[in-house]
Amino acid sequence: MKTTFALYFGNRGFFPGELIADARKEMVAALEKNGYGYIMMDESLTRYGAIETIEEGKLYAEFLEKNKGKYDGIILSLPNFGDENGASVAFANIDVPMLIQAFPDEKGKMDFAHRRDSMCGKIAMCNVLRQLKLKYILTKKFNVSPFDESFAEDLRIFAGTCRAVKGMRSFNIGAIGARTTAFKTVRIDEIAMQNKRINVETIDLTNLFVLMNNADSKKVEKKKEKYLALSSFGNYPPEKLDNIARLGVAVDEIIDTYNLQAIAIRCWDELEKTYGIAPCLALCELNERGIAAACELDVNNAVMMRALGLAADFPVMLLDVNNNYNDDADRCILFHCGPAPASLMKGKGTIEEHLMFRKSYGEGTGVGINKGEYLEGKATLGSFKTENGELCAFASEGELTDDEIEACFFGCGKVFKKDNVNAMLNYMAENGYRHHVAITLGNWAQSLKDAFDYLGYKIDII
Repeated sequence: MKTTFALYFGNRGFFPGELIADARKEMVAALEKNGYGYIMMDESLTRYGAIETIEEGKLYAEFLEKNKGKYDGIILSLPNFGDENGASVAFANIDVPMLIQAFPDEKGKMDFAHRRDSMCGKIAMCNVLRQLKLKYILTKKFNVSPFDESFAEDLRIFAGTCRAVKGMRSFNIGAIGARTTAFKTVRIDEIAMQNKRINVETIDLTNLFVLMNNADSKKVEKKKEKYLALSSFGNYPPEKLDNIARLGVAVDEIIDTYNLQAIAIRCWDELEKTYGIAPCLALCELNERGIAAACELDVNNAVMMRALGLAADFPVMLLDVNNNYNDDADRCILFHCGPAPASLMKGKGTIEEHLMFRKSYGEGTGVGINKGEYLEGKATLGSFKTENGELCAFASEGELTDDEIEACFFGCGKVFKKDNVNAMLNYMAENGYRHHVAITLGNWAQSLKDAFDYLGYKIDII
C-alpha cells in the first residue's frame, strides 16, 4: 500500500493567505511525483484550509480522528510563520510521526505581500511541540521547497520511518525451539520486549515436529513447487525436499495460529538429526514474503529484520559478520549458510548440504542451504539487543561489493564495504552486539533511527 501522509498547513492571519493556496498545490504535486498518498482537510473549512486559531485546531484534530488509520504520518507544512495555539490543539492526540517542512523565502519576494518568515516560525513551532512533549522530525534543509531534490529524500526517509513505526508499534514474534545451547549470544529479555509491545510466543520443537508429520499433503506439494522455483534441488533424495516442505507448511501453521509477523527458529541440531535437513530454504521463502525469519533462534535480530524490512519496504536477510577481507580496513566478509530472500540474490539458488552438519552428524544430515550470489549495491545493516531492560540497536550504511571471495568459501559470502569497518567491529564488540546483522539494499539508517527514537528504543548510527 502507498505510504500516506496527512497534510497540515500553518498560518498566521496577518501573513498573505495566498501563500497557503500555493503551498497546498505544491505539496500535493511533490507527493504525487514521488509516489506517496495524502489526505488534507477541506480548504473550505478555514481560510485556504490552513490552521490559524484554537477553534480551527479543533477542526483539524477532528479531521485526524475521523481519518485514523488512513495516514501513516503527518507533514506539518509552514508556508509562513504558522500559528502555535492552533497547532497545539490540532496535535494533542497524534500517534504517528511528524515531519516539519518550512517554505523558503525567495530573493525578490521579501516585501510584506510575499515575505514568509517561516524560518523563525519553524523554530517557534518546534519549541511549542517540544513543550508538549510531541516528537517531530526535521528536513535536511531547514527551509526547503517541496520541489527541491533534498525534500524528495526527506520524504523517502520519512516514509521509511512511518512504515517502521506503524509495523513495530505492536507485533508478535515466534521463538520456535529453545535457544541453541551453545549460543548464549542470542539470549533475550522478553519482559523488556513486552514493555514495548513486542510479544514473544515460544513454541517447542516437539510441536513443530508433530505439525510436520501431520502436514496436509496438498499443502506440502504446493510448498515444494514454491521451493523449486527458488532453488535447483539437484540429485538429493526426494524425501529431503518433502521434509523441507513439511517444515515450511508447519511453520506457516504456527504463524497463522499465533498471528506472527516474525519468527526465529532453532536451526540445529534436531532438524538435522531427525529429518536430515537444514531449514535455510524455508527461511528464504518466509523472508521473501516479508515475514522476518531469523536462524539460530536470534529473536533479537528478528526484531531488527522486521524494522529494516518495514523501513525499506523490501526483503531482508540475516548474515554473520564473519571474516576480515585481507588487510583491508574498509571491508569485511558477511556470510550465512543460505537463508536469503530471492530479491537479494542473483537468480535462482542451488540446494547444497551444510558442510558443518555433514562433518558433525554424517553425510546427508544437512540438506537445505540455498547457495547463490547476493546482489551488489548500497546497503544498510543493523543489529539489535535487549540490555538492562532496554531495547538497543545500531545501524550502519555501506555497500555490498563484487569483490572476489575464494571459490572454496563455504555457504554464501559477500564483501561489505564502508569507511573504517574496523570502527564498526570495535563498536559491536565494545557494546556486546551479536555476530549477526540484518541487512538489505538501500540507505535506511536514518529512517531506523527516527523510528526507534519515536518508539523509545536506543539506537546509534555507526
